[in-house]
Amino acid sequence: MSVVEEVKQKTDIVEVIGQYTALTKSGKTFRGLCPFHSEKHGSFFVYPDQQSWHCFGACGTGGDVFSFIMKKDGVTFGDALRLLAEKSGVVIPQYAAAEKTREKHDRLYQANQAAAEYYHQLLLSSPEAQKVRDYLAQRGLNAQSVEDFKLGYSPNAWDNLQRYLLERGFTIAELLEAGLVVEGDNKMQHDRFRHRLMFPITDIRGRVIGFGGRALAEDQQPKYLNSPQTPLFDKSSNLYGLHPARDAMRKEEQAVIVEGYMDVILPHQYGFKNVIASMGTAIGENHTAILKKMTKNLVLALDPDSTGEAATLRSVGLENSLGAEIQVAILPEGKDPDEIVKENAAEWQSLIAGAIPILDYTFERATAGLDLKTAKGKTDAVEKLMPIVGQIKDVVRQTYYIDKLAGLVGQSPKKLELLLLKNKGAQRAKTSTQEAGKSSVSSPVEEYCLTVILKHPELREQYGDLLPEFFDSSENREVYNAILGCDDISQVRASLDSALWEHYDRLVGRILLTNKMEAKLADAVLRLREEHLKRQAQNRADTLAVDEGNQLRELFVKKEHLGEEKRRQK
Repeated sequence: MSVVEEVKQKTDIVEVIGQYTALTKSGKTFRGLCPFHSEKHGSFFVYPDQQSWHCFGACGTGGDVFSFIMKKDGVTFGDALRLLAEKSGVVIPQYAAAEKTREKHDRLYQANQAAAEYYHQLLLSSPEAQKVRDYLAQRGLNAQSVEDFKLGYSPNAWDNLQRYLLERGFTIAELLEAGLVVEGDNKMQHDRFRHRLMFPITDIRGRVIGFGGRALAEDQQPKYLNSPQTPLFDKSSNLYGLHPARDAMRKEEQAVIVEGYMDVILPHQYGFKNVIASMGTAIGENHTAILKKMTKNLVLALDPDSTGEAATLRSVGLENSLGAEIQVAILPEGKDPDEIVKENAAEWQSLIAGAIPILDYTFERATAGLDLKTAKGKTDAVEKLMPIVGQIKDVVRQTYYIDKLAGLVGQSPKKLELLLLKNKGAQRAKTSTQEAGKSSVSSPVEEYCLTVILKHPELREQYGDLLPEFFDSSENREVYNAILGCDDISQVRASLDSALWEHYDRLVGRILLTNKMEAKLADAVLRLREEHLKRQAQNRADTLAVDEGNQLRELFVKKEHLGEEKRRQK
């Protein structure tokens, strides 16, 4: 039995998916709200007998437990396999290359951890750090917060950290790769962070992956210096305070996103532990992929300048990714979150509770400088806002904002809808569904096809009509996608995640009977296509009631829309 099959056998898909959305037993199946998009009526089904799932709502997609984790957490097949293997107690063989990379990363984690401890002890006890301790007290931080976030001090010296870590067995190459040390033009190395208040940055598991350093001298530039991109640290994929905030985010079903390190630490000190920071970068798809594992309810509590039009233009794409509405808390001009919390914790609570949808905020900003009594002002408003409205995938929400824009510019919603349809024809085609419900057992026919293709690539004519979606098992689909992506069949194994090498080796190790191979392969391809069409037909039958419910809701929205239009015409 392969590792993939063993993980499938030991994994209960209902238990896994139940951690992300509440499931209710309905006959032989389980039903719940789709974890991938916003909906009021559950169109998400889990089939324990087949160990598969399918969304019959806006997603129109499904799969096995691996594809669920891949879609939900935004990870590769290999990462999904490793995660589920760890949960089910299955040991994945470590291949040489993968093991070498893991060992290298472990050394970088250890170097960062040692550096964090070094900086922290200096802050607590060094006479040189007294002014830093005074600064933190003046900002309102107590000793517990300093300890919880392991704040530190980097001395105003050339290579103190470097010498400290070299004495503990780390190499210059490791310190350079971790971003702790910099090499100058003269090939001499020195500490990256000098005379700075240090903020260790951890991943979701609490491992130190990088640092932020605040300048302590007035003429020191830049004011904030972050670790460079390393094998462990990427600002576009990491959030400050995520590890200490994760439990509160799940419990409160909300994450509040601020900008700076202090903006995280002070709220945590006052009991608002669901606060995290984007570290000066705009929230992107990588961030939302991490956050939606814990909550889909995001509130941006940023300075008004930072929550500007450029940032909000990206919000709809993020909302589609989350399957939820992002909100904005409007902060008082000139006040940072840490100042608000310290001066009046109740005001902070009120600001977060009063957060408005980011699209409403976008409408306000986009139209603030326009004269909507003039034709030019109305045209500018439509040009600014229609591309944003056009990105909204949720039909009801899109209808709401079309009506809102129509009211602002004095046009009928129908005209704006026609304009939207004209501009979005090509874009809508991309949202068509691509997958049907999947079985958890790797099909012998699928494996036979792959084995023949891998051993006899010259038979391409017999499998030219074979599509990736015909493969019911995620691991087989991954292998076939790799085959299609490689010019040379010998490159397929190297292009796969190392977690799939065992499965690949088993496929190519199968013994084939060579008689009538062309005809057998052609027949197997037809069988896979037939099974794929059967699954689609079954899905349509299973979802008839759901589809009827969706159609009724759409008709209701259209009826309300027509009624509103008639009232306006009177």
